[in-house]
Amino acid sequence: MQFHVTDSSPAASPLQVLQAALRPVAKARAKPGLLLAGATGVLGSEVLQRLAGSGGFAYTQVLAREPITPGLLQVGITLVGADDIATWPLCPVAVQTAVVMFEPSRLYHERERALWTPVPGQLLALAHWLRRCGVQTLVLVLPHAQGSLPQALMQGLANIDEQAVTTLGFERVLLVRSAQKPGATVAAGALDKLAAWMLSISKFMIPASAQPLRPAKLAEFVDVALRVLPAGTHVAGPELLWQAAQAPDMHTVVSAWLNTTEPTSAPG
Repeated sequence: MQFHVTDSSPAASPLQVLQAALRPVAKARAKPGLLLAGATGVLGSEVLQRLAGSGGFAYTQVLAREPITPGLLQVGITLVGADDIATWPLCPVAVQTAVVMFEPSRLYHERERALWTPVPGQLLALAHWLRRCGVQTLVLVLPHAQGSLPQALMQGLANIDEQAVTTLGFERVLLVRSAQKPGATVAAGALDKLAAWMLSISKFMIPASAQPLRPAKLAEFVDVALRVLPAGTHVAGPELLWQAAQAPDMHTVVSAWLNTTEPTSAPG
């Protein structure tokens, strides 16, 4: 048995075919380039692996003092030998997004000794350099000692340098205030050990929402926030980070905080 299908639609005229061929095709949005400063420590490694492998960026550049061979695809090295940031040449490739972390490097890791790690006093100079490189979206992961910042500063700008960064013309600025894990104290004598033990009790007085976040969760927060980050300046305090880390779907918490609903590839 044979079936004959009859096309009842009118044939397209040559003029319609020509118009369709000349109609401009919408171009897919180009993925931005990413620059990481301070990709050291457990947090830096987590952020590097997560963002470089997220598919949201065309490539990732990492600031380093010495030439090293990256172990990840689409990851390159930008050499910055001197500590005087004002003398740095511009980034050799176009970068639209930058993530800056202030976690000290683990000196027993050969790779991390070669990477460049900023200190808080270099924040403003680094921000000026990033703007000259064309960065539009800036994420600052700012660790703080537990209980060292008043509640008001947790949700806002903590010092003059942070205020100055927000006036440099970045389209988006995200400050992530993560509680810093206390360092181990070395007590020399019996009295010092007793004092250290008594002071250690105070850590139980800090609420769970103000405790340090696991590096993997903090890296996830940065990744999720970059996908939905709107224009403007945003400050993520410890309570928000804790809430996002506990949620089954971190994207829901971050989107509600930023008052956004639709994820994007990555802001440029």
